[in-house]
Amino acid sequence: MNSKNKHTQLIKTEAKRLGFLSCGISKAEFLEQEAPRLEKWLNQNMHGQMSYMENHFDKRLDPTLLVPDSKSVISLLLNYFPSENQKDSDAPKISKYAYGQDYHHVIKSKLRELQEFISETIGEVHGRAFVDSAPVLDKAWAAKSGLGWIGKNSNLLTQKVGSYYFIAELIVDLELEYDTPVTDHCGTCTACIDACPTQAIVDPYVVDGSKCISYFTIELKEEIPSDYRGKFDDWMFGCDVCQDVCPWNRFSKPHNEPLFNPKPELLEMTKKDWEEITQEVFSKVFQKSAVKRTKFSGLTRNIKFLE
Repeated sequence: MNSKNKHTQLIKTEAKRLGFLSCGISKAEFLEQEAPRLEKWLNQNMHGQMSYMENHFDKRLDPTLLVPDSKSVISLLLNYFPSENQKDSDAPKISKYAYGQDYHHVIKSKLRELQEFISETIGEVHGRAFVDSAPVLDKAWAAKSGLGWIGKNSNLLTQKVGSYYFIAELIVDLELEYDTPVTDHCGTCTACIDACPTQAIVDPYVVDGSKCISYFTIELKEEIPSDYRGKFDDWMFGCDVCQDVCPWNRFSKPHNEPLFNPKPELLEMTKKDWEEITQEVFSKVFQKSAVKRTKFSGLTRNIKFLE
């Protein structure tokens, strides 16, 4: 067994021990196929007011600009599929990924552990950890390293576990064995396109971010355009429709990360509870949660929009 092979096996075994669903590795190089796609998407203003998407165009496509001398992109998936959902079917809905503690913190600490493990067992390896907060095309790297394919709803899909997971990366200056991409298994299915409440999936594999319910309820800071009233399918933070209808998510299994478990009161809240939510309740239910990003004012704006 050569050292590349040995190091690769060590890293993948440790990733599993840390609770990651899967780990794939690809060569750190310019993402040639993604460049024209990203450019077109930005030119068509599909990022809406997410102006940060325009920044660091080159870095998004070339990891060696982010991490000097980088050789490998280690992509990791962490399951967040919950074992139970909100109880009141009439209540405003929250995306499943935001049920528990903010995933950025949970994953960052696991990545730190993985980095420490690499340094201790392999030696001086330089790199950086990324969780959805830097200019890294997570899904493209995950697909390149064989963890799934990018579906028509633009999410990473896998045959065994669907799509309810977070994606993170370690970009390191260590040569490893590289995985190969898997084939697309969307076939002729258009479930996600047909079900999207705001028709945000404008073409197969192309999502207009500026029409997505997640964009309106999380990213948009001003008033939600009134012509979308009645089209939100009761989502007050994020939206899971294109994942909920995806046939591959029949294979989703509940996560086993205690930090992703919701506060019991979150699942118990009725429609009336949400409509009367106070700052105090908001702070208690969403302590350490990703929902804090929208702030109390944003969440109440979203709830009023659904009335």
